[in-house]
Amino acid sequence: MPDSGIAQDVAEFGSFRSRAATHPGTAGRMNEDGYLNRPDLGLWVVADGAGGHQSGEVASAAVVAALRDIATGLSAGEILHEVRTRLEAAHERLRTASEKRGQGVIMATTVVVLIARDDHFACLWAGDSPAYLLRGDVLTKITRDHSLVQDLIEAGMITESEAVNHRQANIITRAVGADQETLELDKRTGPLMPGDRLLLCSDGLSKTLSPGEIASLLSLEQGADAEQLVMAAIDARAIDNVTAITVEFDDNDPSTTVEVHKSRGPAAPPTAPTNGASGPVTR
Repeated sequence: MPDSGIAQDVAEFGSFRSRAATHPGTAGRMNEDGYLNRPDLGLWVVADGAGGHQSGEVASAAVVAALRDIATGLSAGEILHEVRTRLEAAHERLRTASEKRGQGVIMATTVVVLIARDDHFACLWAGDSPAYLLRGDVLTKITRDHSLVQDLIEAGMITESEAVNHRQANIITRAVGADQETLELDKRTGPLMPGDRLLLCSDGLSKTLSPGEIASLLSLEQGADAEQLVMAAIDARAIDNVTAITVEFDDNDPSTTVEVHKSRGPAAPPTAPTNGASGPVTR
């Protein structure tokens, strides 16, 4: 499908096979999403920028750039520390950059990070870019959205179905670069089992496809495929940018490092200078 407009990246390392794909969506917007697909580090990242042209894409690219050059050979604990430290530094740089641009400027991004080593994973996040685990035929959402509508759902003020088209559905309560002085990241950890499939994505995918549709696509016999998930969201007329990373775990796989990179359509969002805004953040 050479005209799909989807940029993709395929990589393998040891027990992990991962695929990343991104598309700007059907509304002709700039792609403000960023991603990192590094099974050699056991590290995967999706960032969904907020703030519009020359702000959102800068913020997401800053987060990806901050995490891209983490050294190989570190323990899982050391990588976790590096991720936290680098995200906190990116948060400060983005806040400073947005202040220089003037009052009311938003330069922020969600982030969801998966770290996997051996048969365990850790997930860190801020914002509403979700992570899922498919085990057998059961799909579990690993993350909790940092969003106004999620707070309203938990307060019993609206239902989940009402949240989908809520007029404040685009307000996130945490982000890298938001005006909270300290970046707050939630964390969840758990074991991995052979055959597990994980998904990180921007909300352009999770708000377009239902959990049932996501589970069906992740369950496909040939393996998890980020491009198929992105294409399904585009076929469903996703207006927002759509990015997905799928990670398949097989601890019986004896393979060593193999990396293959393919691209269709526009390249992944560019790396911008790592130079964030007000929260809650409206996208």
